[in-house]
Amino acid sequence: MNQAVDSAVAAASRTRMILGHPRGLATLFFTEMWERFSYYGMRALLLLFMTAAAAQGGLGMNAAKGGAIYGLYTAGVYLCSLPGGWVADRLLGLRRSVFWGGVLISLGNLLLAVPARIELFYIGLLVISLGTGMLKPNVSCLVGELYQGDTGSRRDSAFSIYYLGINLGALIAPFVAGTIGETIGYRWGFFSAGIAMALGLVQYRATGHWLGEAGLLPQVASERERRRAWGILIASVTLLGIAVAVAAAGAVHLDVMQLASAAGTVMVTLAVAFFGSVLLFGRLTAAEKKRVVVIALFFICAALFWAGYEQAGSSLNLFARDYTDRSWLGSWFSAGQHPVTWYQSVQPVFVLLLAPLFAWAWVALGKRRRDPPAPAKFGLGLAQLGASFAVMMIAAQLVISTGHKVLPGWLILTYLLQTTGELCLSPIGLSNVTKLAPPRFVGQMMGTWFLGAAIGNLVAGLVGGEVGGGSVAAMPAQYLQMALVGGGTGVLMLLLARPVRAWMGGFE
Repeated sequence: MNQAVDSAVAAASRTRMILGHPRGLATLFFTEMWERFSYYGMRALLLLFMTAAAAQGGLGMNAAKGGAIYGLYTAGVYLCSLPGGWVADRLLGLRRSVFWGGVLISLGNLLLAVPARIELFYIGLLVISLGTGMLKPNVSCLVGELYQGDTGSRRDSAFSIYYLGINLGALIAPFVAGTIGETIGYRWGFFSAGIAMALGLVQYRATGHWLGEAGLLPQVASERERRRAWGILIASVTLLGIAVAVAAAGAVHLDVMQLASAAGTVMVTLAVAFFGSVLLFGRLTAAEKKRVVVIALFFICAALFWAGYEQAGSSLNLFARDYTDRSWLGSWFSAGQHPVTWYQSVQPVFVLLLAPLFAWAWVALGKRRRDPPAPAKFGLGLAQLGASFAVMMIAAQLVISTGHKVLPGWLILTYLLQTTGELCLSPIGLSNVTKLAPPRFVGQMMGTWFLGAAIGNLVAGLVGGEVGGGSVAAMPAQYLQMALVGGGTGVLMLLLARPVRAWMGGFE
């Protein structure tokens, strides 16, 4: 009797609606908001902290090394999404994976706040990466579970609303954690990021009942498979712990640039191996195989997009510091300039303004059967990314020709184009991965989606360190190359939109 009542309560929790969406969407909205506050608050400060002089509370690295570490960290954040999805699918379920991921994120940020040896700084970055890998893909999958059987346009609308939570946290973080870090001390900024994630965990637990039974159970086929998965996890964690201990003891010397290059090779190999194994050994139907190929194509597009978009935290962050006039409200600060990290809030502002419009547009076009197919949306996103770097090419040329810093409008226009591109690509990608992935692989496929972001972030760090720390004379040509790669790929996707849509088999 009690079980029947509990089931009825769970069902009611899932079907309770607010503005046409399940109440559980709000739970996931705010969980992701606080996680993104934590991530973007720390991310805005990371490269600035590493390249600042020791006398200013930084690590005194050059831009190339700092960019490589930045790329490795941000890539690691997304790379860990693959094992994070596996843990949810095989062991913990989506709900518990999200919670324990948040615990690790909070702990990692608090480790960064401790003024100790640099080894502890690296361990903190590793712990954050592991935690984000546990939380990020699985909270997105929970959104998908709330919309099982819904139409594509309504599902896309839900993910666009969910994206508001991501960007609300990203908007607030640079103004709070960034300003604290640049004015009081970088480590205090990291501390505030850790506290933010802790607040997110409190909210998640307090309102989790609105999710009903979504994500409570893993997708294991048998108890034997579950025991085997636990064995793999324990062995992996043990090996990782040994590797960290050996590196912290100084027994192994690692060159950051070589490590970044090796990591890129490993990630590309991992992506090829994963998609190949699913296609060859996943026991998929012909239609499922076609949909997996489409996910692989979207994966490539996402990697290229994030390699450009994530310049915001690397080369564009350094451009804001070195070549942008920050005198507006400068009298409020002892340095006579407003904080560099404030520019990290520009993209989230545009998302908050434009995401409701995009969410409405997809639904309105869907009702009229004119909603662009997902491949066309990817093409539009990449084309706008290319246009944004054409703007940066002109801005860099102005710095060279005038010998003065440029007005913030150039960065703001760049971020506007990247944001409209992001709204065409990223929430649509999240939505389509949850729809197209075979049920047995949905968590791992979402993890693989973030693997594409990992590759893009690594490239963004490596390229950004070279561009931002190099000669301004080389910047116009470098930004032109980025514009051609992004824009060219976007045009190609627009041309391929119709045949790719056919392979999706109506799953949109």
